[in-house]
Amino acid sequence: MAAAPIIEVNADHPQPRHVQRAVEILSNGGVIAYPTDTYYGLGCDLGSKKGIEKLYQLKGRDRKKPLSFLCPDLSDVAKYAHVSNFAYRTMKGLTPGAFTFVLEATRLVPEAMMTKQKQVGIRVPDSGLARALAEALGRPIVTTSATNEEGEPLIDAKDIKDALGNRLELILDGGVTLMEPSTVVSLVDDHIEVLRQGKGQLD
Repeated sequence: MAAAPIIEVNADHPQPRHVQRAVEILSNGGVIAYPTDTYYGLGCDLGSKKGIEKLYQLKGRDRKKPLSFLCPDLSDVAKYAHVSNFAYRTMKGLTPGAFTFVLEATRLVPEAMMTKQKQVGIRVPDSGLARALAEALGRPIVTTSATNEEGEPLIDAKDIKDALGNRLELILDGGVTLMEPSTVVSLVDDHIEVLRQGKGQLD
């Protein structure tokens, strides 16, 4: 497979034609790299078994460790997770932002994306590009950080091309990203628990 093309994109106000090209690839089961408000992400369509399988292979990730996915807006989260009034109020104050929220999944979530406890990790990132991709796709984007074989984050599109280019369909270049993951917060049973401290700060 030829190395994926790199397209320079405005990460805050993405050009519609670049978003459309990426969405066509995602819709066909492809995997792309794109900048987020934390690391560069590798993403596929939540509705594509082929894409999800490819993403797991790409990361060499254990199938028992579900990947998180991102939604364009808080209103979309309720389709894929059970959102109580408490969870909604908590997320409303923290989205869009550098948080991954762990909630109980609804039946719309594919089995491969849930933990044994039927929980799921969902993001509404503070990234115009990431949200535009999910909105144009019409479904959430399964997402995981772009890393090299040693598991170190790749923060530049050219590094991603060198390490993963021949296994991706497209790389969206939004410049160098920060070296910080999202903060993972469980809101299960209306209880706030920080599972991983990252870029997002809870007040």
